[in-house]
Amino acid sequence: MGAYPDDHRTDADLLAAHADGDRSAFGELFRRHRTRLLRTARRRGASAEDADDTLQDAMISAYRAAGSFRHESAVSSWLHRITVNACTDVQRRKGPHTVPLSADHPPPVADRSGHIETAVVVRQAMMRLPAEQRAAVLAVDMHGYSVSDAAALLNVAEGTVKSRCSRGRARLAVLLRHLAPAAPG
Repeated sequence: MGAYPDDHRTDADLLAAHADGDRSAFGELFRRHRTRLLRTARRRGASAEDADDTLQDAMISAYRAAGSFRHESAVSSWLHRITVNACTDVQRRKGPHTVPLSADHPPPVADRSGHIETAVVVRQAMMRLPAEQRAAVLAVDMHGYSVSDAAALLNVAEGTVKSRCSRGRARLAVLLRHLAPAAPG
């Protein structure tokens, strides 16, 4: 059975088939998760070019480690973790970004205090959500999991994920309403 658009094997089946020598199984697995994993790399601070390179590194790692997958989590979660680790490795290899300094042209310093304050307020609001709503919102809205993958990750029904996200978003809208720009008047 090859990797075709109508390949109905689960992610775990594809990973196992790859480990057993099916040359097309990993390609199908990669095709299914590429977009979400690229978004993960971009959210971790990678440029578009770096995100592609990071994802390539992550998929090589996953390709090689497929035989050691223990089925303790969803394959999508495993791929997500490998991608996050690859992002960390790339950032570590690059080291701190340095720009040559000159007395005539000091480096510009951006005031990021507003962003930091907003991030703190949002984090505090997230912590005020019930744990179930927070987990659903984080999985779907922050980490880019589909509702289906989030349901598998959280071990609940898809409808439960949808309702928890809806309630969590509504509560966040109330908690964060002071951050919304004022209406022109």
